Amino acid sequence: MSKTQLNVRVDEATAHTARERALERGVSMNRYIEELVERDAGEAGQTFVEAASEFMKSYESVFAEEFPEPGHRESEGLPRT
Repeated sequence: MSKTQLNVRVDEATAHTARERALERGVSMNRYIEELVERDAGEAGQTFVEAASEFMKSYESVFAEEFPEPGHRESEGLPRT
């Protein structure tokens, strides 16, 4: 995968903390920042999945009524044709 260079400006305290954390983890500053972004993106994806799951649970009966299991029509008790 090709890499793109980003330049960011942070205050000295943030830069110091980032350097310390990268050193503690035994990774470069680049890798440390990359891991932070990847983790943040993963959390956002997980939040979306959880919200979608809650939505599906909330409207489960509506979906079941609108899209009955193949071969069954719950409202009529008859097989689908």
